[in-house]
Amino acid sequence: MAVPGDPPNGTPEGIGGGDDEFRPDEYRSVVFDEDFVRAARLQEFSAEERMGEHARAVRSRSIWSGTGSGGARTGTPGRGARQGMLLVLLIATAFAAAVYMGLRNPYVPPPGGHAEPLSSTVVPLAPAATVPGGKPADLYEVSPAAEYRVGAAGITMPALRRTHHFTDSEVVTALSIAKDYLVQSSLDPDVLTGTATRPVRVLLDPDQLAQFDRSMTSPSGDGRHAATGWLVRFDPATTVLADSRVRVSGTLSYEEVAPEVLQVISDHTFVYAVRPATATGAAADGASLFTVRRELRLRFDREDLTARRAELVQAYVMAGPQDCSTDPAEGFRPLTAGAGPTTVGPAASDPYASGHPRRVTGLCGVLAPPPPVTAPVSPAP
Repeated sequence: MAVPGDPPNGTPEGIGGGDDEFRPDEYRSVVFDEDFVRAARLQEFSAEERMGEHARAVRSRSIWSGTGSGGARTGTPGRGARQGMLLVLLIATAFAAAVYMGLRNPYVPPPGGHAEPLSSTVVPLAPAATVPGGKPADLYEVSPAAEYRVGAAGITMPALRRTHHFTDSEVVTALSIAKDYLVQSSLDPDVLTGTATRPVRVLLDPDQLAQFDRSMTSPSGDGRHAATGWLVRFDPATTVLADSRVRVSGTLSYEEVAPEVLQVISDHTFVYAVRPATATGAAADGASLFTVRRELRLRFDREDLTARRAELVQAYVMAGPQDCSTDPAEGFRPLTAGAGPTTVGPAASDPYASGHPRRVTGLCGVLAPPPPVTAPVSPAP
């Protein structure tokens, strides 16, 4: 006897009739509850909707559509859709605000740092005894400069090691620029005689060029515009070089003073053989030694390293033998062979005089006499 739900003619052969054959074991645990049905991407049309012409049996559910309490479509976004719409709205609002602020307040990169002006101190050293004279080679041999190297060979590089923000190659570049500056400002014959300044000028940061030019054309002992703070120069009217082979000794060191600033400190002694510009004949052999001690602080940012230039920010110079009454700002005027010791003290200052007084008044020292040099003793045969 057939039961309700069975086919009228019985179950066809070859087709299993048990529910177990239609529902494999792996599907028995699936529960098609109300949440599962609501989450389905396909939704069956109602009977009334399927009566229309060319109507489909199911519709594809949009993620933006929602369902009411009875499973009917309400036309309002669901909870997930509302969260998505809110997120998109927030992103669009933030983007619009960023564009608006960018147009109202466009970003202006911070201006590059300007080089500091040079601060220089030049101290003349008066002789404590009669200035010795003779041939340059003989004078060097009995002076502390006997072991000094000649020219640029006396400016040696320190051990190289990168800093926190500067690489090995950048440190090498800074030191090589510093050495170039020392060579051009202390050893170039044209610079020493006052006939050229360009070899030094091209190595300076553009921000310092106006100060440098004023120091060359209108030198002053005001701590800012002394020509001898930038370079070594002799007054050509009184002094000439007796030997172009200048003796040099000193050190170079460096340190990182800021993430973008590398500082090089040079401390060198330069010894020159000079003679009076008016000396002729036998008097031309009466040379004397003139010693200049220069301590310079040069700074470099990355733009300086690329352009191979330096910022000279501080110079401390001692030079002698000189008369303390002369102003060394324009050029050095050495006391030559045979000159005796002079009164130690600068020129008198008149507080009632007009113009710009010398601000470094009182800076003068005494040049210590060189220690005796003992000649090596040859071993007995």
